[in-house]
Amino acid sequence: MDLSQVIPNFPDVTQFAIPFFILAMLVELAWLKLTHAKNKAGFETRDTLTSLLMGTGNVIAGMVFGVVSYTALVWLWQFRVFDLGLHWWVFVAAFLLDDLRYYWYHRIAHRVRWVWAEHVNHHSSQHYNLSTALRQSWTGLFTGMFVLQAPLVLLGLHPAVIAFTFGFNLVYQFWIHTEAIGKMWKPIELVFNTPSHHRVHHATNPRYLDANFAGVLIIWDRMFGSFVEELEEDMPRYGIVKNIGTFNPFKVAFHEWISMLRDVFRPGLTFGQRMGYLFMPPGWSHDGSRKGSEDLKADYVRLHPDQAGMPGLPGASGLTPSGDALVPGE
Repeated sequence: MDLSQVIPNFPDVTQFAIPFFILAMLVELAWLKLTHAKNKAGFETRDTLTSLLMGTGNVIAGMVFGVVSYTALVWLWQFRVFDLGLHWWVFVAAFLLDDLRYYWYHRIAHRVRWVWAEHVNHHSSQHYNLSTALRQSWTGLFTGMFVLQAPLVLLGLHPAVIAFTFGFNLVYQFWIHTEAIGKMWKPIELVFNTPSHHRVHHATNPRYLDANFAGVLIIWDRMFGSFVEELEEDMPRYGIVKNIGTFNPFKVAFHEWISMLRDVFRPGLTFGQRMGYLFMPPGWSHDGSRKGSEDLKADYVRLHPDQAGMPGLPGASGLTPSGDALVPGE
């Protein structure tokens, strides 16, 4: 089908999935109560309410601001190199390519503070359950990361096709936010993102920082060197490195933006230092007074030298005599 004069109208699959989300959360809550899973992250009423409010705010923000990014991509459509149409294989290709796009967005979100400022709220809960999946950003548009979809549009995937297939990606990611499911059949764990893999992603244990960025297919992490296995001897601890200790959804949504801008506009900095507070990884500081994920990993290896070189951790040869991680170029 030629899309040059037609804008397809596909259903929003996430809206159809809402009853499933509610039912699944009730089933998970029942499981926690029946198994008396006191050692699990479990539910905490105020935390769960915060996650639900964050999810509601995300939907509202999408309705209000989503038209901006979608309109920009539709405008870009006129410059496409191909028009791939609406064949069945186009939807499969769109799903796979956009899942790869999501992997790189997610990886950037953990390595660039400007994007981390909107993504951090998803990691802000110290609990890990299905409601955590709904703890989504209100400010995603402002990072400009929708530009990562531009190459897909130029290749001939209509923005409506991309949005439709990404809905399935989001629905898939809901069920992996749980401790009710342990490790799965090995072929599934090999190819797909699973609760075990995603628990690693949400963990603050040093070995698990900046790992398992996948949306649906964990093969991207395996291909690009960011995969770390969940270990029984080092079970995930959730939250962020410096927990914010609040259930106020407005503080959850904006705390890192405020902190980042406060750093950017502090007096006496050079232009480069101000840009560093915007675009260097979280934990970066102009005077080295803070610690990023590499520093925390190095500290852990210094205290546990037997763990050097394990997945997610630097080798002993990657440390200075003081135990700090070597930074490329230094």
